[in-house]
Amino acid sequence: MDLFYNYFSGPIPSCLMEIVGLTTISKLRENKLHGMLCENIREGCKLRTIDLNGNQIEGALPRSLANCQHLEDLDVGNNQIVDSFPSWMGTLPKLRILVLRSNQLNGTIHDLHHGNQHFKSLQIVNLASNHFSGVLHSEWFENLKAMMNTSNDEGQIIEAVFIYQDTVILTFKDAVLTVTKIQTALKVIDFSNNSFEGFIPSSIGRLVSLHGLNMSYNKFTGRIPSQLGSLTRLESLDLSCNSLSGEIPEDFTSLTSLSWLNLSYNNLTGRIPQGNQLLSFPSSSFEGNAGLCEIQVSKECDTLGTDSSTTRALAPEPNTLWQDRLDAIILFICTGVGFGVGFALAILFGHEQKLQLIKTFKKGRASQWNLNAVEIELSHP
Repeated sequence: MDLFYNYFSGPIPSCLMEIVGLTTISKLRENKLHGMLCENIREGCKLRTIDLNGNQIEGALPRSLANCQHLEDLDVGNNQIVDSFPSWMGTLPKLRILVLRSNQLNGTIHDLHHGNQHFKSLQIVNLASNHFSGVLHSEWFENLKAMMNTSNDEGQIIEAVFIYQDTVILTFKDAVLTVTKIQTALKVIDFSNNSFEGFIPSSIGRLVSLHGLNMSYNKFTGRIPSQLGSLTRLESLDLSCNSLSGEIPEDFTSLTSLSWLNLSYNNLTGRIPQGNQLLSFPSSSFEGNAGLCEIQVSKECDTLGTDSSTTRALAPEPNTLWQDRLDAIILFICTGVGFGVGFALAILFGHEQKLQLIKTFKKGRASQWNLNAVEIELSHP
């Protein structure tokens, strides 16, 4: 059933989701439907795709969706859903696409009661523009087995049934894209525009088949994990508008597939790594980090290095520094003494010459020629 991009209004008929086996695809994207989703989805649900993006759906996500064990694509983005993160969906074995962006979801993401099978097939997760908060735990990302697997990256198309392809809207490379044919190779995480805090989990570096990672507009602190340098298939990375500090990891020179990078408006410092893709990004990728230096931001780095470890390695030891200062002081004193002695001798020599001339005048022995010579000598000492 494909009814998307129309002007249908009113509540969603409960029969569309209640009757077992009625539909496998339910596409009602971009209409004017409102109300709450049906709570009475029975076991044996055959739904594989539920697309309600861009409506006015309210309330919470029905827990009975857990009965749809064949569900692959759930997109309820751009609605008015008020709920916590649906960790209970982690038991759906085939769920590959989960889009919850632009709702009023809140709370933390920490429920790991289902062990290492939690969201094991997930390849696209979009939680952007909600009210999620708290710390992201490394264990949550360690469950995303499909994003660690590179064996299915042949570019196949996820097709629901017959001619229908799943559609999803993604923010990718700073552009909002509507993807109508989703390749099995595409792996994207978008947690942007929330209130997540703490460190960015280093376990994300294990998701080696990831193509897009967006953690912008949150409250992340600490250093950028060097493990992200292992994401060699990453094409888009956005960590902008957080409170990240420290240096950009040198490992980022290994991201040779990267075509979009945004690290702007953090508290990053030190040299921007030089090499491969990092040399191709404009200054806008690094702006808002006053402590960064290198050719990308047209700012020369200190020759002694900008990070504390480099400074400690190259700076002289305290005893050596004092010896250098003492040598300079002695040199200055010697130079001053030499100049003073020379100046005193010059004054004494000149004074003695004047006394000799005065004696000559008194004795009246100087001729006019001698007087002229005296004037010349006095005027040109």
